[in-house]
Amino acid sequence: MTRHLSITLPRLILGALFLLSAVDGFYFIFTGGRIIHPPTSARGEEFERALIASGFFWPLLKTVNLVGALCLLTNRAPAFGFALILPVITVIVLFHLFLNPQGLPMAAILVVCSLLLLRAYWPQYSGLFEPERA
Repeated sequence: MTRHLSITLPRLILGALFLLSAVDGFYFIFTGGRIIHPPTSARGEEFERALIASGFFWPLLKTVNLVGALCLLTNRAPAFGFALILPVITVIVLFHLFLNPQGLPMAAILVVCSLLLLRAYWPQYSGLFEPERA
């Protein structure tokens, strides 16, 4: 039961959120419409428009979201999928802290789920921080 609450549930929550984000992003790329779009401040909208206007970043971001989400939801290489989306989570949390404070409850959910998964997958990541052996 503890494993379910500390690993499986956060993995599925993050996987579902990022899958929804990827589907919505690709829907926007192909149709110009949105499936979901939570309330966003004027500065937040400006930031999002800049990402989309770059031409390359929005599809890249949504592809990373999709691959990470599928890894988490299928439990195939979940530590890899989480490592892919962790920088995206960092930007989302900072976005809500500085540009769109009405999204802070969602940012808090991302932080809690991320901390739980970081603890769970730490054995897979710890080798990255060991000194190199000659």
